[in-house]
Amino acid sequence: MATLLEAQGLYKFFGGLTAIKGVDFHLNEGEILGLIGPNGSGKTTLFNLIAGVFRPDRGSIRFGGRDIAGAGCADVCQMGLARTFQITRPFPLLSVLDNVKLGRAYGSKPARTLSLAETEAIEILDFIGLGTKRSTGAGRLGLIDRKRLELGKALATKPKLLLLDEIMAGLNPTEMEAASNLVIRIRDAGVSIIIIEHMMRAILKLSDRVMVLNTGEKIAEGLPGDVIADKQVIEAYLGVDTHDAQS
Repeated sequence: MATLLEAQGLYKFFGGLTAIKGVDFHLNEGEILGLIGPNGSGKTTLFNLIAGVFRPDRGSIRFGGRDIAGAGCADVCQMGLARTFQITRPFPLLSVLDNVKLGRAYGSKPARTLSLAETEAIEILDFIGLGTKRSTGAGRLGLIDRKRLELGKALATKPKLLLLDEIMAGLNPTEMEAASNLVIRIRDAGVSIIIIEHMMRAILKLSDRVMVLNTGEKIAEGLPGDVIADKQVIEAYLGVDTHDAQS
């Protein structure tokens, strides 16, 4: 299985704070990597390093064999790497369709015409379950539909790799199940995924592997069942036994 993303020796400093400390990891093509850890552990900082928001102070990041450490967000997006945000960011005065249509103007394979952009945007909305709401103003959507639209905007850039930041936050169990199934469908459509999530049930269902950060350091990585049984992970993050973590 080919490696899609690889980071070695990553460090990020904010003044006297070391937010990321020597982190190494990789992601294979077609894989879902779960990223967990307590609040303040460096998960979002790591996403920001991968997505081009921050430049690493040390270390390397290679995506599809290309060095992207320090590349800007737009450049990284055009290479085929997209992300979502925990706090959704639609264009509230535009329709759902226009939100996704705008995304087709950017990314790795921009639409050649506005007509083609609209056709492809409709296909994306149908895929994520928002096809019947394409004329709705984005600012009028409920939480679960805003989460879906956030995914749709990211998918509109035609990513090879998608970074998902707590897309389950605030959802009820039924909505979480639907969101989990959608993530699996996205992976099955050929998009590799790294997902930050506090909902352990979702992490266990979705992830091929799980990586755990604590105070900016990687403290565990491996199969989901092995990771949540790790004593260091339980002490640093879960605070419960493995039976409770899976319930």
